Amino acid sequence: MEMTAFLNNSGFAYLEWTNIVMIVVGVVFIYLAVTKDYEPLLLVPIGFGVIVGNIPPIEGMPLSVYAEGSVFSYIYLGVMKGIYPPLIFLGIGAMTDFSTMLSNPKLILLGAAAQIGVFLTFIGSLFLGFSPSQAGAIGIIGGADGPTAIFLSSQLSPRLLGSIAIAAYSYMALVPIIQPPIMKWLTSEEERRIKMVQLRHVSKLEKMILPLLVLGICVFLLPTAAPLIGMFMLGNLAKECGVVDRLSDVIKGALMYTVTIFLGLGVGSKLSADKFLNLETLGILALGMIAFAIGTAGGVLMAKAMNRLSKTPVNPLIGAAGVSAVPMAARVVNKVGLEANPQNHLIMHAMGANVSGVIGSAVAAGVLLALL
Repeated sequence: MEMTAFLNNSGFAYLEWTNIVMIVVGVVFIYLAVTKDYEPLLLVPIGFGVIVGNIPPIEGMPLSVYAEGSVFSYIYLGVMKGIYPPLIFLGIGAMTDFSTMLSNPKLILLGAAAQIGVFLTFIGSLFLGFSPSQAGAIGIIGGADGPTAIFLSSQLSPRLLGSIAIAAYSYMALVPIIQPPIMKWLTSEEERRIKMVQLRHVSKLEKMILPLLVLGICVFLLPTAAPLIGMFMLGNLAKECGVVDRLSDVIKGALMYTVTIFLGLGVGSKLSADKFLNLETLGILALGMIAFAIGTAGGVLMAKAMNRLSKTPVNPLIGAAGVSAVPMAARVVNKVGLEANPQNHLIMHAMGANVSGVIGSAVAAGVLLALL
């Protein structure tokens, strides 16, 4: 009798097959992070959160993110209120070097071109019956920027936040698998062998002026993007000014990693079986894949056009780094370039397009937020 009473008050009494499926999904995320090194800083806490979030709810025990007063409900407040993404951008800014982009400003066009996937998927989602707010939140997956996707969906469609976050981070982690076939399909062997000219030196003054200039433009032209762009540029200014090294170290170290843990746990624990295992979620995952593929293609095609119009050679592969999957997309570009030409090191050029993509995805989010 005591054993029966114990089991009736345990999670086993309320366990359903859908919970088991989601727990397996969480384990797979952790497996990919540990064995394949796919975005481990994010997939480990997200995977753990998925497992915890699918422990069956027990009456009177506030364990899940949906239970008022549980620790996970408080952690999730930072996601729902849009607190964590700007803090993540603060850390990214402190780790970003804009030297490549400043030495070759036309790389900004690649970050802009890669956002075509965001807006085409937004239009496609409208035709599929999603509301304008939901379509905007789904479209931003094409930017391949998890914090931006979470920020925008928390403002436009909180109900879809969990599915959108998982789609965004999954495709960020799968960049080495998704992007190379698209890059090779759209470029010739000769184009992939193109060597780009060495970059010029960028002064410290230029690197300090950039964050202030970008912030000023953002505040006046697109204030809705200020929470992301502003924090991004603050982190970068702290890095480049050279007088607040201790603050910069904390921003890109302890603060960023702490927020990453909370963000991953919050998002993962929100993915309960009854909210995730449905046709709507599958549709979001499919649309996210299309958005990411179109964004990659848009960047490559823009780079091809630049190569034809520019006096200096442009390897079309670097256009794929226009999506905001830093630094994974740049590494993939460099790898594919080396396969075509072992002497062709594209990593620095690709990083220029990559950081442009970070700004581009934040601007795209600001545009959607302003319109919707």
